[in-house]
Parts: sequence; C-alpha cells; structure tokens
Amino acid sequence: GTPMNGQIVLCKGVNDGEELKRSIEDLTKYIPCMQSVSVVPVGLSKYRDGLYPLEPFTKEDACQVIDLIEMWQKKLYKEHGIHFIHASDEWYILAERELPEESRYDGYIQLENGVGMMRLLKTEFHDALEALKQNDNYETWKNETCRTLTIATGKLAYSTLAGFAEEIMKAFPYIKINVFAIRNDFFGETVTVSGLITGQDLKAQLLEKKASGTDLGDTLLITCNMLRSGEQVFLDDITVQELEDALDMTLVAVENQGQELIEAMLNHHYTMQRDNDTDSFVYVKGYNS
Repeated sequence: GTPMNGQIVLCKGVNDGEELKRSIEDLTKYIPCMQSVSVVPVGLSKYRDGLYPLEPFTKEDACQVIDLIEMWQKKLYKEHGIHFIHASDEWYILAERELPEESRYDGYIQLENGVGMMRLLKTEFHDALEALKQNDNYETWKNETCRTLTIATGKLAYSTLAGFAEEIMKAFPYIKINVFAIRNDFFGETVTVSGLITGQDLKAQLLEKKASGTDLGDTLLITCNMLRSGEQVFLDDITVQELEDALDMTLVAVENQGQELIEAMLNHHYTMQRDNDTDSFVYVKGYNS
C-alpha cells in the first residue's frame, strides 16, 4: 500500500531494447502502488577511466526509446487511466521530436526527474507573455523598455530559451537578448544539462564572447540550479560575486518558471500579481512586493 515512483537510468547495450521492454512490463504489475516510472539516459562525464565502456545514445536510439514508451502509454492509459511510463525531455530533444502534450504527464508527477520540465516551462512562458500583451499599458511599456542582457544555459535547453528570447525581442523591440549554450568543459561535452555548468566554464566562454566584441549587456541570467542549493556558489566553488567581478555584470539566478523568466528579462519592470476580484493574474508596473 505504499505509493512509489521509479526511475530507469538507461545504459546503451545494457538495459535498453528488450531489457527495457521487460523492465516496463515487470513494473506495471505494481500499479496502482507504483504510480509512475521515468526513463532517463545515463549521464556520461569525461572522467571514465577504468569504468564500464558506455556509449552515448544517438538520435535513432532516442526515437526507438520514445516509440516503445509511447506504445506502453497508450496501452496503460486504456487499462489504468494513467500513462505510468514517461520519457525524460532529453529523449525528445535528442530525437528532434515535439514534446508530448501537457495531459500526457499525469500532472507532472516526474517533473524533478526532467520529465515535462520543458513542456511546463513553455506553457507558463506563453501564458505569461500573452497576459502581458493583453495589458492595457502594453503598447506604452514595449516602447519604453530598453536593455541588453545575456542568458547562459546548457545545450539541452538552448533552443527553447533562444525561442523565448526571440518572442520577447519581437514583443519588446528595444530589448536585445543574447542566448549562449555553454559547453561543459569541466565534466565533458556530453553533459548538456544546465544544472551541471560550472562557474569557470561560464567565465571562460563569456569572456571569450566579450573579447570578440559581443555586447553582453549588464545582466547575466542563469537557472538557479547551476548554484548549490541555498548558496551563492557554483559546483566548482566559484562564487557568484567572483563571476560578477570577472564579467562586470550582475548575475540573476532564475527559477525554472515561465513568469519569473519573463520578469527577469524585463528587469522586473512589470510583475504579475493575482487579482482577487477575478481570481486571475494581471501585470502591474514596478517591483513585486
């Protein structure tokens, strides 16, 4: 009777293919106590001397994993009313496929394992941007908002954030947003998640951009999971203050949330607050108290 949620860390040539089929089938026997299972690709750093020779997955591999999982999702939803088995966002990005619709994530039950994180962020971002554009003051705001800033992220989230930046620059024509995918030299280029980017990689690659003549602006936006929980320190012990001094920029760590991302892009000039009379969110000018 204990509720459980599981994760399969998929290793090429070890527990994929027929083994993955067997694993899924075995785990379905624990429904409804087992509420969900995510399938994530193993993370491979460059520090693998003497370890089992694992290989990274290819686009074709990712397509096969998704096809298998989606087949099981259809079957299990008919039988149990839940999708149960979920592919992490990495598979869809690697396969260059569209992310599943929101309803297929069963309430984002596996969000912390990277399942649906990009879909939720996209939904939140577009809802918040649409609310901003519907504001009576939008035409005035868009013409008086002028700034240049930089967003640094991992390769995995780059295309999504670059798309967001394009939409903001279209909505606010006097804003310039640079978006850079930071190469992970510290752990290895096969590590593409933003949460494992180090301060030294940010520093080196952004200074290189500056040296080449790129105007980075005065603000650097990063996702808050680049920092140690509750601290202003990166994984390699470089502090936020050290990075700010080196780049001569203000660093802003943003939660993985669409509304907060928009507010950070706009320097919190327009923040979203709840209207108690209509039980909806509206944008107001000024910092949110």
